[in-house]
Amino acid sequence: MSVRIDMAGLRPEGVAVVPSPLAELCMALHVLAEPGHHPGLRGWATGVTAGLDPHVADRMCEADFLWRSTYSDVFTPFAGLPGDVLPGGTLAEDLDLLDKLTDEQFVDAALEFTCTLRYDFQAPNFLASREGHARALGVAASRGQRQLRFTQRLLDDPPSVRGWLRRFLEDCEEAFFAGIWDKLRPQLTADARHKTELLRRKGLAEALAAVSPAVRFDEPTGQVVVDKLIEGRIASSGRLLLVPTSLGRPHLNVLHRHGWQPLLHYPVSVPEPVRPASVEELALRMTALSHPVRMRICRHLARSAYTTTELAQAHGMTAPEISRHLSVLKKAGLVTTRRRGRYVQHQLDVAVVARLGSDFLEGVLR
Repeated sequence: MSVRIDMAGLRPEGVAVVPSPLAELCMALHVLAEPGHHPGLRGWATGVTAGLDPHVADRMCEADFLWRSTYSDVFTPFAGLPGDVLPGGTLAEDLDLLDKLTDEQFVDAALEFTCTLRYDFQAPNFLASREGHARALGVAASRGQRQLRFTQRLLDDPPSVRGWLRRFLEDCEEAFFAGIWDKLRPQLTADARHKTELLRRKGLAEALAAVSPAVRFDEPTGQVVVDKLIEGRIASSGRLLLVPTSLGRPHLNVLHRHGWQPLLHYPVSVPEPVRPASVEELALRMTALSHPVRMRICRHLARSAYTTTELAQAHGMTAPEISRHLSVLKKAGLVTTRRRGRYVQHQLDVAVVARLGSDFLEGVLR
């Protein structure tokens, strides 16, 4: 399985490697929301969380689904703008680019967490489509009251939510991000310079191989192929953005939204050590994970809690079929279940999966 980016008509100057403060702030917020994904950053996350102003912490919880279960494309607005737009050098410049997205683009990207359609297909206009409006609210309701309130407000008054998000991100910069960005920016700039030099001297294939072993350039087909537990495809108009992150490992994010420029958000830090599993755990859990459908279910459940119905829709299967796969995963201790009102949600126990080894964890979180 893979995401494929068709690079027909690629110009040498069409590939750019540029750090983005807004994209890195997204990863910082993700680490704070899901420290279990990043064992090596637990100390940093604990320190930041302990020192947060309660008002900022409360607002962080209002929309954490934008960076906890998905990495909303609102954090990479430069990919949605026409022309050869690059990330800004400062957070303020990136936020100015975010302001240039249309309301339709912003709402579409912000509602990623409610979508069960293919990400690389044309999404309905949530602001104009009654069917899309109802579907977004229905999925948001299954995720909880916070998501429902956010979605209703977003559909009713996009400018208000856009203003709220910008003020919140500016407050995050003041509260904790400015200091860590000053420390990370030299490393990201050096990595971008190195990848740009590889592009110039050795070509796209060598540069992509240096980005990640999971990324390659298939020269006969002219496609960038990213090895992930999802299927996706996008045709580029001769443009590809590579954005390094110091906080992102093990995640390798591929923006392949319909109508946007493709983007790879790749980690530059060294891998974090993971404690190996016992023989008994390994035998039981690897047996449970031997089915490709269960691996794909794990990918969904690693990012957020889902109901059986949502998983059935996402995988094109019946609810009883999904239930049987979930039962196997739960018996192996890989999936937890909780009830929220009338909804029963399932989620991957990332800490348990981490004990299987970093290869599988990186695979489902990639």
